[in-house]
Amino acid sequence: MQAAPSLSSTAPRRVAVLGAGIVGLSTAWQLQRDGFEVTVIDRARPGQGASFGNGAQLSYAYVQPLADPSIWAQLPKLLFSRDSAFSLRLRLDPQQWAWGLRFLAACRADVSAHSTAELLRLAEESREALQRLLADTQADCDFQASGKLVMFGSEASFAAARRQMDLQRRLGGAEQHALSLAECLQVEPALAGSGAQHVGGIYTPGECAADCARLCDALHGVLQARGVRFVIGDRVGGSAGALRREGDRLVAVQAGERWIEADAFVAALGTGVAAFARQLGASVPVYPLKGYSLTLGVPDAPGLAPQVSITDAQRKVVFARLGQRLRVAGLAELAGHDTTLDPRRVAQLRRSAREVFPLACSGNDVQAWAGLRPATPTAVPILGQVAGAPRNLLFNAGQGALGFTLAAGSAQRVSHLLQGAVGRARGVAVSRSVAVPAA
Repeated sequence: MQAAPSLSSTAPRRVAVLGAGIVGLSTAWQLQRDGFEVTVIDRARPGQGASFGNGAQLSYAYVQPLADPSIWAQLPKLLFSRDSAFSLRLRLDPQQWAWGLRFLAACRADVSAHSTAELLRLAEESREALQRLLADTQADCDFQASGKLVMFGSEASFAAARRQMDLQRRLGGAEQHALSLAECLQVEPALAGSGAQHVGGIYTPGECAADCARLCDALHGVLQARGVRFVIGDRVGGSAGALRREGDRLVAVQAGERWIEADAFVAALGTGVAAFARQLGASVPVYPLKGYSLTLGVPDAPGLAPQVSITDAQRKVVFARLGQRLRVAGLAELAGHDTTLDPRRVAQLRRSAREVFPLACSGNDVQAWAGLRPATPTAVPILGQVAGAPRNLLFNAGQGALGFTLAAGSAQRVSHLLQGAVGRARGVAVSRSVAVPAA
């Protein structure tokens, strides 16, 4: 990969992080730890966007992109079925059509394999970086390293999963095992109620889960106590006039009535990052994928609710244990920026939960949520500079459904880029950029 050009003619010490989801907060934590003066700006309270109700899985080993050759055979269903786990709801939106065409262009075996390799590298960095973050902050977020089972409902899909597992093994992925149904039930007895629906699974013992919203709350408190400034409640740079540039540098952004100056900026604005980039004359291929989740209270009796994280590959639904709660999440709609809770989709998710864990998910203690995952067509996030944008602006965006998983590693890479700019300004040797290329 090519080293990024200099971010600034002087060492950037003051950094403004735009966005207070798990990606932005992880970035703020990493930058503060690495010696930068950090300001975090967001119009919403930390962790209130896609971070609030995500699938809760930290899926370091299972990172296969959504853009896959199998999409072509599924395309009629994706366009016309109202119950498809992944659906395309076409709108009169040029950004949606442009993203969709790039997504379809990425549905090739070679692109999928390359994206998988990129994501595995970033995921392993993220595993190590999150361990450091949790050790440093002692955040109470229902973290558990209980492993994950991905369950398959047909021999064909199970065979495809074994091929993907073999690919990831060749790429240096984490330890994984293909298990028979009987072996899966030994790992997670709570699957017994739906065992007849599955033929086998891929088990990854090193996978983890945690409550992302609680981690965001904890990070907010820790960072404030360490001197990180938070500007919360005002929209960031709502128009081109709310951004001040001097030549090829961004010098300040407007948040409400205030102007926030910094030496460098990091755009971690989730699904808002594409509009922000357009204000600056740049383009980033990030578009929302709408997802849903349920958070359920689970019974105390052992063996009814899962301890291991579960992904039902046929239904495209994930299950993650969070203390005495179970997070059930899934579905993906390419449907614009609408966050409305669709009762039909909520019912679909509840039905899936009852079918997979009938003894654990029959109650009425349910919190439903819908949110927007900021996705690139290839699933590889955009980390670093973007052509046409100010040179002291870095992007940290497009992690999609892997936002929680990739947040800590993405933050580490962005900090490395800024530290490289500091080194260049001081005339010392720096390492090559590790930024992930744009989709």
